[in-house]
Amino acid sequence: MMAARFRLLALALASLALAACTKTPPAATPGLAQSEIAERLRADIAMLASDEFAGRKPGTPGGRATQDYLEKRFGEIGLVSGTNDPGSYWLMPVDLVQVEPLTGKLTLGQGRRAVTLSDEEAAVFTPRRRALAAGGPGTGVPVVFVGLGDGSVLGDALAGAAALMLADPGRDTARREALFRQRATAVVTVVADAEALAEVRRRESRARVELASDQLDTLSAYITDAAVAKVVGPRRWQRYKAEAGKADFAPLELNLAMTIEATADRREFPSQNVIGKIPGSAPGSGAVLLLAHWDHLGDCGPPSASDHICNGAADNASGVAMMLELARRLKAGPPLARDIYVLAVSAEEDGLLGTYAFLKSPPLPIESIVAAFNFDMMAVAPAGSPLGMIGAGRNPALDAVIGDAIARQGRVMGDQSLADSYLQRQDGWALIQAGVPAVLLSSTYGSRAVLDPFIGSRYHRPSDEAAAVELGGAVQDLLLHEDVIRIVADPARFPAPAAAQP
Repeated sequence: MMAARFRLLALALASLALAACTKTPPAATPGLAQSEIAERLRADIAMLASDEFAGRKPGTPGGRATQDYLEKRFGEIGLVSGTNDPGSYWLMPVDLVQVEPLTGKLTLGQGRRAVTLSDEEAAVFTPRRRALAAGGPGTGVPVVFVGLGDGSVLGDALAGAAALMLADPGRDTARREALFRQRATAVVTVVADAEALAEVRRRESRARVELASDQLDTLSAYITDAAVAKVVGPRRWQRYKAEAGKADFAPLELNLAMTIEATADRREFPSQNVIGKIPGSAPGSGAVLLLAHWDHLGDCGPPSASDHICNGAADNASGVAMMLELARRLKAGPPLARDIYVLAVSAEEDGLLGTYAFLKSPPLPIESIVAAFNFDMMAVAPAGSPLGMIGAGRNPALDAVIGDAIARQGRVMGDQSLADSYLQRQDGWALIQAGVPAVLLSSTYGSRAVLDPFIGSRYHRPSDEAAAVELGGAVQDLLLHEDVIRIVADPARFPAPAAAQP
């Protein structure tokens, strides 16, 4: 009787096991799982790099379409708002200004003699639509020669003055900014010769985009040494320069008349960062930041070309797609203790501006970010390619976690010098400057044999199309990130340093 009962129980358990097997599909093989990941990556890349998005340039309809798409995808993944602003669920403003210099004129005079300098002798620039300043005798605006200094010894006495400074390569930008912070009306830099002036003109004449909050109301002129000597007099000018080289030099007011004027084409336009969050189960334990820039160059080819849209499939639809898929997998998997912030930034191509805007007005304490992972140009390398790690060597604890994960997955590191050469060219650099441990881990940057052909043929060209992306290395890199981030998001396995406590 007892034996019969055991036989019946065994049959019942076998039936339950069989039923369970029919209801639960077998686990996907690694190859199948990777192919599914590649399909999802390809779908996002194809959409973001389509002509419908017109190259994703900030401040254009294509840029706004990109933001709309990201909002939709964040919602589909199940993210919640990361803005910490009830009035704006996904979007954080990035207010931009584009300035393109148009005209400039510099006139110098002593006594009754005035000379309007030629383009080979002087160049003038302003971010304003029109700027005009006059200084010297009878104007109430002193012209002050500060030599190789920044005028800081004068303090508030420099306010309203026109400053004349000698060029000192490597220090000039900081000195010029210091003079404007002291409210100088204009700053005139004396450069060595016409060749140096031509280099200034090449550098400063390009249209540039800046954060509106960073832009200074400036009027800057550059003049050759010979042009100053022509007006002031060669001997007197040599004497001024000799005085400037002495340790006890003090800025001096010149008996020099100066009129400076310039115009520029100026356009102010808004853009946005898009930010979501996967809330952690242990609030207050720190946060992990994922970021990728969504912008690209827009219409970048000659109008006569059959294809003149820079669609930016690898750069950086691929990084955004990887971030979205990684966020999807993290959200769908076991709960994480730390908050995961997912940040799509604008205006990277203009100088990491979206990330700097995030740092100026962050939705969480910057010091609470225990690690940041940047995704940029992620779909270039084939499977099995060596890894590059941009930002290596700056945080030993993070490096150790990444190194262990690389070993577990049988990956190898590649050319570290190549990865290091990109440190300041990606959004992680802005975070590193702010004290956030940030890395860009990708097989794109592990080998010149992988990266150089892309740079030479498709980088920032209309040929960077969705059909050309390589997802073999990207899928492997995504799985590596998932492994690393699950560890970093666990305070027990990756304790936050004291500075990272919120």
